[in-house]
Amino acid sequence: MDMAETVPATGWRARLDLEFERRGTRSVLAKRRHDGPLLVQKSLYPEGEGICHALVVHPPAGIAGGDDLALQAALGAGAHAVLATPGAGKWYRSSGPGACQRIRFDLAAGALLEWLPQETILFNGAIADISSSIHLGRGARYLGWDILCFGRTGAGERWMQGRCKLRAHLEVEGIPVFIERADLEGGSAIFNSPAAMAGAPVCGTLLAVSAECDAALLSACRALQPANGEGAVTRLPGVLVARYLGASSEAAKNYFIQLRRLLRPAIMGREAGDLRIWST
Repeated sequence: MDMAETVPATGWRARLDLEFERRGTRSVLAKRRHDGPLLVQKSLYPEGEGICHALVVHPPAGIAGGDDLALQAALGAGAHAVLATPGAGKWYRSSGPGACQRIRFDLAAGALLEWLPQETILFNGAIADISSSIHLGRGARYLGWDILCFGRTGAGERWMQGRCKLRAHLEVEGIPVFIERADLEGGSAIFNSPAAMAGAPVCGTLLAVSAECDAALLSACRALQPANGEGAVTRLPGVLVARYLGASSEAAKNYFIQLRRLLRPAIMGREAGDLRIWST
């Protein structure tokens, strides 16, 4: 049975649907619908009216067993949006029921989306089902990352109990170009396997999608390395995939920020200033 089917009715149910449109020179958050504790408070324009920034806020701050969260964002032709989160996603220990988070992004022709969340932390004993599905139309461009911490590493905690199902799906013009699935058990041998986590508690993936993701950009990205841990970048047709593996979520985020400073001008035509939320 899929974990999403086992979630009882006692947890939080939260839905957030966003629609961005291009209106003349402006990108605007045209519609937003939320049900439960998942929302955006206001649109921000720190880079001017062409790029709409929005912070996705989950007021309970943590995800407990039985919670079910869904975020959907649809971007109309030519719209440019930046979505971020103000704090780490904390998945608490569960005595039995699992929690679920589903993300889906749909980009129409020529739309641009950046998804820049803080890290996801799985507390020891957490049971999580986390999925993302990204669909790009012709000429759409995407830059986003996810950072996953198995255990509260700052407190010396290891993820020895629990379960985590991960699913990622990326389509460009209806063609799947990146699919990844994992089903991990806390304390299992995969966390020490050199073919997987190699003893590291933190991993991360960055995806950049654009026709500009060529061999020269790949070479420039490979010249960057994280302050600690390991980083690697590879290329699929029109897609760059960067990985982090190490012991520090901060090192992972800083590595991806460095990569964004290279990638954003190349694929989106804009300089990559840091988000204000990263320094608060």
